[in-house]
Amino acid sequence: MAEGIRKVKTSDLELKDRLVSIQRVTKVTKGGRTFSFSAIVVVGNEDGIVGHGLGKASEVTAAIAKGIEDAKKNLIKVPVINGTVPHEQVAKFGGAKVFIKPASAGTGVKAGGAMRAVLESVGVKNVLAKSKGSSNPHNLVKATFAALLEMRDAFSIAEHRGIKMEKVFNG
Repeated sequence: MAEGIRKVKTSDLELKDRLVSIQRVTKVTKGGRTFSFSAIVVVGNEDGIVGHGLGKASEVTAAIAKGIEDAKKNLIKVPVINGTVPHEQVAKFGGAKVFIKPASAGTGVKAGGAMRAVLESVGVKNVLAKSKGSSNPHNLVKATFAALLEMRDAFSIAEHRGIKMEKVFNG
């Protein structure tokens, strides 16, 4: 397992799913065109646990169901403090760049499209987010996950350094 990835067990979790994107894809064969569907799905318990998945099938509902199953295999734990993220974070995946910044209470989720689905599934209530570069939903979701994986709260920093919580803030 890679450094920084926090895997979560799926048993006894109440996960809600959000459809980020659905595409109709075409395969051209000798006999003509064959249509199928590709769905990007984000699942989360709105309390710090989130996952994303991709499902492909010949029907929309089957593609979404496969995406949900795939998302349940890729769950991660994200620190959420007072309904927002602990600190600013920038991440990049492919051509998509994301910027996530904590916001005060009452701000809401200021994010667009794919980022909004991921942040709401995590359980973040107040955040400022900006996507730059590519608007490809696949890469936006993965860049958002990369940013969330790099988030650390004060408790995990103190544990990593082997010091008490008070010394994290007081030096």
